[in-house]
Amino acid sequence: MSGNVILDVDFARSFFPALNTSWSFLENAGGTLVPTTVVDRVSAYMTQTQVQPGTDFDASRIAAERMDEGRDFMAAVINANPDEIVIGPSTTNNVYVLANALRPWFADGDEVIVTDVDHEANNGAWRRYADTGLVVREWQMDPETGELRITDLQALLTDRTRLVCFTACSNITGSINDISAIARLVHDAGALVCVDGVAFTPHRPVDVKELDVDFYLYSIYKVFGPHSALLYAKPEHLARMANQNHYFVDGNPFLMLSPGGPNHELTAGAVGVSDYFDALYEHHFGDEPADTRQKLTRLFGLFADHETRLGGPLAQYLSAKQGLRLFGPPSADAEKRVAVFSFVADGRDSAEVAGRLQKRGAGLRSGDFYAARCIDGLGVRPQNGVIRASFVHYNTLADVERLIECLDEEV
Repeated sequence: MSGNVILDVDFARSFFPALNTSWSFLENAGGTLVPTTVVDRVSAYMTQTQVQPGTDFDASRIAAERMDEGRDFMAAVINANPDEIVIGPSTTNNVYVLANALRPWFADGDEVIVTDVDHEANNGAWRRYADTGLVVREWQMDPETGELRITDLQALLTDRTRLVCFTACSNITGSINDISAIARLVHDAGALVCVDGVAFTPHRPVDVKELDVDFYLYSIYKVFGPHSALLYAKPEHLARMANQNHYFVDGNPFLMLSPGGPNHELTAGAVGVSDYFDALYEHHFGDEPADTRQKLTRLFGLFADHETRLGGPLAQYLSAKQGLRLFGPPSADAEKRVAVFSFVADGRDSAEVAGRLQKRGAGLRSGDFYAARCIDGLGVRPQNGVIRASFVHYNTLADVERLIECLDEEV
């Protein structure tokens, strides 16, 4: 993806003081670490401009400008325009707000399709539609592979289908879905698509215009930023949505779909991710000219290549090791999976195994990771879910080797 340039992981790690050689942080899918540039931006906002933004005195004016910068960058990550996004405290919250705003669009008896793979963030709010007169259908994964098959979705689509909600990639299996192909199929059926991109966005470049999705969500705190989240919607959809804020907040979708408004310091702090990416770009590509989109595409190409190099040995080990069962694609093929690897040990409680690995310096977890329906579909609820190791670009081959060594000794 990135040509001949190879990620300088030591340079990247220098921005993350929490990283060291005494333990390996392998729970990035639950939330990435933040670089010092983000800490600096949040601190600057709170020490210099912690006032109500948007009026004419200096601190207030600068506060608004800093928030706008953060909003601009968060939109740029997925090639959206700033007036096409809403910032909220979490993806779960954003989906509940979106579901409430969309409900008046649908008539009793209309159908919504959800999956049994998705994180509950893109599941629970939509399933509650069943209590309001809509029909909720489930697009089920293959229980052996954990994959969603497009042919199964085709069989579910009817002339009453209004919305299909699915994940860009599973936060359990790491399996990547063909968003564009699914969106075309759904649009041809006259319905809308809502894509949960939380597990995907930290690993690959995203272009919501090219994907032609109606709604796309990701969590900024899983893309090296502060704890907040983004909802993208096509402009024509934003213009139609029912206000979810105070009755007098009207005409501004950014506020209408963000009850109470976005967190000020965290919105401004997101610019710190841009600062970090700029430093990475300059380090790897010098002053080679590029616009924001080109920079992000090149950087995420570096990330994907590096993560694939890390994931290869682990995928091979987990697939071959007797007594372990890996979920999702059996390789680290960048076209098929992101660097999220979930597995179980035969006859062992996942929490017990994870606890042993943690004591040896493997910073990972076990459980259902808020994808309870996926865990049930894979049949591993009796083992207390899965053990999950997830990598991003600041992880190293030493992290992988440590995990493999720990597994050799404990399984």
